[in-house]
Amino acid sequence: MKNRNEIPAELKWDFTHIFKTPEDWEKAYAECEKGVAALAAVKGTLSQSAESLFAAYETLYGFYEKFDPVADYAFLAKTIDGSDTAALTMCDKVNMLSVKAGSAAAFFDPELMEIPEDKLAEFLKYEPLKKYAHKIEDATRLRAHVLDEKSEILVAKIGKISGTPSDTYDMFTNVEMELPEISGSDGKKVELTRGNFGVMRESSDRKLRESAFEGMFGTYGKYINTITCMYSGSVKQDNLLADVRGYKSAREMFLASSNVPEAVYDSLVEAIHQSIPTMSKYLKLRKKALKLDKLDVYDLYTPMVEDVEYPMPYENACELVINAVAPLGEDYQNVIRRAYRENWIDVYETPGKEGGAFSAGIYGVHPYVKLNYADALDDAFTLAHELGHAMHSYLSSEKQDYANHNYRIMVAEVASTCNEVLLTKYLLKTETDKKRRAYILNHFLEGFRTTVFRQTLFAEFEHKAHELEASGTPLNAEVLNSVYADLVKQYYPDADFCDTLKYEWAFIPHFYRAYYVYQYATGFSSAVAIASNILETGDASNYLKFLSTGGSDYPLNELKIAGIDLCSPEVVKSAMKVFDETIDELDALI
Repeated sequence: MKNRNEIPAELKWDFTHIFKTPEDWEKAYAECEKGVAALAAVKGTLSQSAESLFAAYETLYGFYEKFDPVADYAFLAKTIDGSDTAALTMCDKVNMLSVKAGSAAAFFDPELMEIPEDKLAEFLKYEPLKKYAHKIEDATRLRAHVLDEKSEILVAKIGKISGTPSDTYDMFTNVEMELPEISGSDGKKVELTRGNFGVMRESSDRKLRESAFEGMFGTYGKYINTITCMYSGSVKQDNLLADVRGYKSAREMFLASSNVPEAVYDSLVEAIHQSIPTMSKYLKLRKKALKLDKLDVYDLYTPMVEDVEYPMPYENACELVINAVAPLGEDYQNVIRRAYRENWIDVYETPGKEGGAFSAGIYGVHPYVKLNYADALDDAFTLAHELGHAMHSYLSSEKQDYANHNYRIMVAEVASTCNEVLLTKYLLKTETDKKRRAYILNHFLEGFRTTVFRQTLFAEFEHKAHELEASGTPLNAEVLNSVYADLVKQYYPDADFCDTLKYEWAFIPHFYRAYYVYQYATGFSSAVAIASNILETGDASNYLKFLSTGGSDYPLNELKIAGIDLCSPEVVKSAMKVFDETIDELDALI
């Protein structure tokens, strides 16, 4: 692993796009500190007139439009080096200011709720206020769950500590936890990192795969009681807040924020349960293709096709993604080219850098994409995935004002996964070598397994954890390990279960963002349908319109622009049909 100063500048983020110098950040932070008083000053004015309500919204979103770059700058700096004391100090200051701002604006929704519906409807005839019409509707539909002002202030202040479980987990696992050296059949010692774990588990060396699983999850198992305390604390907070706000469950609360009915969640789980026989079919093919007497869980990631060399240097992946997204138009491609040459992407793993990948959109600047690139085909798909998020942010910011630019989590994974599907289709269209075609089909099938089946498994796990805690069952390590182990055995009925996999739940950082992961599964299913339609019709206009809607409507309504109705089980069932057909295609090819 190279140190950060050894990475070429063109492969690292340029923070000067946000603030030219740290001193400029300090000045912006100071301005935001002053802005908190302006938030408090609009208290008591919301019901006076349409004009005063408009002015209050302008003040509120005007503050956060200035505050977001300040917060993002600190967050991104911490992301690339979790041991950087300057970055940690900035994050602490941001968290404190965020709490102050939340407390100052805590009156906003309760005061809005006090405006009679008929009076509010009259206000909305005022043309400038229509800019905030969706925000007003979104806030008032949850009238029953908004607390009195004093309680809202208390909840806002509690926000100062609400991120402690997640922050502690990140610090412990990304900075302080040490992973072991592992070895494969050749006995050669290799340093295990979060960045290369994905490569190790794909290795053709079964001993190395097993060692990677044992090394990674065995390490989490050593600290399982500590991590259990972190996650249990997070679940308790979720359930407490749901109870305080009058929801029947944490799931209802988190889904209600995007106006998503719980039936969408339940129908996803049900559809995947019905498709477990198809997963069983896939696992039997994998066992046969790998010529194994038994298929263990650490055999699920390695390609089923032998002797396929598919190295993917970063430069090659960049060009590949450009070609794959051609059906989305030249303008779409040109923005991605800008991302490559204008330091939007932080490419390689370095000491202290947070694991995984993400895209963070900054309104008025551009998206920032984080990778931990390791020269594998999987990394090219990660690049396509995160650039899908980036383009969603870019187009929404371009077409929407600040108040309506930020899309909901529910639609977030559609844009990213659509890019992955387009990349898969492009590779299958251009690749003539049978083994490589089989390798690509294998990768597509793994997308279904890891993004639809695995994320639904995760969704079931976190829902069971929340239900158990709400019912009074202590969330100790034994309980959580058992719940997770039972689900793995249910979802992968034809694979043997290595005991250390029961600790895998502790490896998943997304659990600290409750009821998030199910959207990977709905997003993948939606993306398969959207990409197929674009390739069949040659028309991406509705999809691009969807990408530009930001947060101007509810997620399910926005998806309908792209032709997707998640209230119908047919979207997931259709994706499972493609999964089944792809299994048959790969079986015939190999």
